[in-house]
This record gives sequence, structure tokens and C-alpha cells, in this order.
Amino acid sequence: MHLDHNHHLSYCTNIHPAETWAETLGALEDHTLKVRDEITRENEPYAIGLRLSAVAARELLEGDNLPLFKEWLSEHNCYVFTINGFPYGSFHGTRVKENVYRPDWSSPDRLFYTKQLFDIISQLTPEGLEGSVSTLPGSFKSFGADESAIFKHLEACARHIELLADRTGRDLHLGLEPEPLGHFEHTSDTVAFFDRFLASSDDPALLLRRIGINYDTCHFAVEFNDCHTALDTFRKAGLRISKVHLSNALAFDLDTPSALEAISKFHEPTYLHQLITSGNGTNLYFTDLPEALAEIRNPAFKSQGQGEARVHFHIPLYAEPEPPLRSTKDHVGDLLAYRNSHPEFCSHFEIETYTWGVLPGDLQKPIVRQIAEEYRWVLTQL
Repeated sequence: MHLDHNHHLSYCTNIHPAETWAETLGALEDHTLKVRDEITRENEPYAIGLRLSAVAARELLEGDNLPLFKEWLSEHNCYVFTINGFPYGSFHGTRVKENVYRPDWSSPDRLFYTKQLFDIISQLTPEGLEGSVSTLPGSFKSFGADESAIFKHLEACARHIELLADRTGRDLHLGLEPEPLGHFEHTSDTVAFFDRFLASSDDPALLLRRIGINYDTCHFAVEFNDCHTALDTFRKAGLRISKVHLSNALAFDLDTPSALEAISKFHEPTYLHQLITSGNGTNLYFTDLPEALAEIRNPAFKSQGQGEARVHFHIPLYAEPEPPLRSTKDHVGDLLAYRNSHPEFCSHFEIETYTWGVLPGDLQKPIVRQIAEEYRWVLTQL
């Protein structure tokens, strides 16, 4: 969807289970075109935020699959401007958890996959538009990844992106997505990572041109980071905001006993639901809900003076869970208000509620209806 200021809005197709190219195209035909019909005017071009697994990316580059897909896009009046390249492998119906970070950026496999995604987006991005790919924040903190290898592979990717940009005339860029307990995760952590990354290179200008930040509103809300402060900090540091993920998290007060029972219903075996508490000027970090709930229920926890908890669980943008839980959609609203007053900060916006298949029943609507309602909610904020 083409917005004002030459901005573009899509939803990320990682909400649909699809690991092969045939499954991915099938999801576009079964769901994405129905969403298009719900929220676009007649003859209005429709933007797709594409998710490709490593298998799907490889298959799309085989034979005449990519030219045929370009014909499909033209036939259905659709265009692709961004690809989600965070999940490498299976992303639905299995234990994903911390495996979503594998392979990380210390591995040449992550580099090869991401280069393939740029080979694809460089050919799909329409003339006059930027093309972006989003990816993980280097690694997962507990992996203890070799940061020098991360830097080496990211710089190699930047050089590949530069070659494609020069060849196609498209402004192409990679967005590293800070996430709770990622290799870097919050505002100051992210700036410090980029400081080290830039210092490691003989060509920091290239890195700033081709690699930036994928700002996920759920993640920064869970980190208790103020949206406007974070964005101002990144821009002051000269860091590019490659793309914005519009996403909504869960929050609750720790002094409300019924909140623990309510939040426990969001534990499920597929995705990682990091929890961060805040109080007395400090934050405490937990990898997943069971670990967090066990610690919070320990009587000794009260002595640490923590007041609020926030949970990495993407719920629909318009949703407000039943009390005592609440959402962090105010952070999404703050981001969109920032867009309105600083339209130059980013042109790529993507709704990302991949958790549809594991949402509790009271928050889950038929999938096309949910996505369409998320679009409508965003548009009311602009």
C-alpha cells in the first residue's frame, strides 16, 4: 500500500505457514490476494511484505520461477518492496524458540541466504522504490557468537548489496532487528554494536549506506525504551532505519496476583516469549515465560522492587487483552506519530503479527479479517 511521503505499508507473510516456494505462492493466492481485496481501492497497486525461507529463496532463483513470479505480481497488480529474512527455516508448527536465530551471522550459511534474498529483492523492487531485507541482530546473546565473524559476514553482505544497487539503480539495504536477548537488543546496546561494527571496517561509509536497523515496535516496547528517544538516538548516530515492524506486545503489573494466571495462558511451545520486568531503575531479563513465571512467583522476587512486566508475544495491533493484561500499542502509536512529524526517517512499514496460529481464542479472528483490521487500525493513526 502506497502511503503519503512515498512510504509503503505491507503485512509480513510470515504469518502464513510456508517453507517451499510452492507453499509461499499458494499462501499469497489463498490469503494475500483476499487481504488486498479487503483493504485496497480498485486498481490500486498492492504491496507485499514477502517472507522467504532458505528453501523458498533457493527455489525461487531456480529455472524461470522468478520471471514467472514477476508476471504473477503484474497480473495481480501487486509489488514487493521488502523481504523478511529473519527466520531461515521452519517457522510454524514446530519448536522454533531460539532456533529462529540459527544459523546466525557468524555462519557463512546466513550470509549466503541473505545474499540470495538481495538477488531476489533487487529484481522485484519497482523502479523508484527502495528495497529492504530484515534479519536477526547478529545472533542470540546466550550463543556467545564470535562477533568478529558477524562483522566479517555483514560487511561481505554489504559489498554484495552495493554491487546489486549499482547494477540495478535501486537503493537496497539490510535491517538488523534488535530483539530482547538478541546479540544486541535495546537502544544503547544497538548503538554500541554499530560503533564496534563501523570501527572494524576500512569502509564504514559503505556499512552505513547498506546496513541499518529494522525497528520492531513490540521489541522496543518490551525493552521499556521510549520510541521517540530511541529513533532520535539512532538518527543522531547516523544509523539508517531500514524498515519498521508494526507489532504489539503484552504488559501487566506485577502487584496484580491474577495477572500471572492470565499471562500463563500465553505460554505455548512454538515461539520464544522473552519477558522483561522493570522497577527501581533496573530491568530483569527472562528467556521465556515458564522461567519468568517461576522466578516471579518466588517470594524473594518481591524484594527486588520490580513493578511492571512486558512480554514478547505479538498480538494484533488493534487488540487490547482483557484486564489485568494490557497491550503496548501506545508504542506503535508513538512510532506512527513520529512518522507523521519526521517522514524522512523511514519509508518501509510492515505489520508483523506472525503469532496468529498460537493466539488464544479470544484474540484470534479469521486470518484475512484480522490482517485487514490491523491495516485499518494503522490507517486511522496516520
